[in-house]
Amino acid sequence: MEDFLTVVWRTVFLYVMLIVVLRLMGKRELGELSVVDLVISVLMAEVAAFALDDPDSPIFLAILPIIVLLIIQVTASYFSLKSKKFRDVVEGDPAVIIRNGVIEEQNMRKQRYNIDDLLQQLREQQVASVRNVAYAFLEPSGNLAVFEKGSDKPILPLISDGVIQIEHLPLIGKDLDWLMNELSDAGYSGPEQIFFCALDKDGIHIQEKGRNG
Repeated sequence: MEDFLTVVWRTVFLYVMLIVVLRLMGKRELGELSVVDLVISVLMAEVAAFALDDPDSPIFLAILPIIVLLIIQVTASYFSLKSKKFRDVVEGDPAVIIRNGVIEEQNMRKQRYNIDDLLQQLREQQVASVRNVAYAFLEPSGNLAVFEKGSDKPILPLISDGVIQIEHLPLIGKDLDWLMNELSDAGYSGPEQIFFCALDKDGIHIQEKGRNG
């Protein structure tokens, strides 16, 4: 009976604690979890399971790893916010899978993404033919973002937190000289002051660092 009550109160305690910890980790949909988020969530579940399997072990031994994992996740989130390079290493970057109706076979092999997965996700988005697709991006979450021909072009960051995303320029038919000229016309000598820059249907959009609202 004593073990039964111990398991009950530990279950309730760990349930509440994990909810608090996951709230502190930030809000993300399940399909949008980064690699770090997913690994930490799995480890937290394992730690909680160990605590319930062994009612005689001190509850502190279950709490400590969860707190350590929370610190790791918060630290990783901080560096991810501050560093584009860190984000690319940990979370990856979107990969172009289809460009102007042509499947990018080399990119698919790099992502270990097969043709059956591609066709399934196209069907799920009611895309009738690969030839109808202007661009399809495999996101770090594993979701496929599809832009059909004739629709608005995808929003690709040309500058992110002061860093030029040089690989995105060819996707919109532009080059570095064009971007630097646009910055110069807008009164900027370089990308360092810019938090976000992209080209949409209304033209180039530039937002300075530190600007809110």
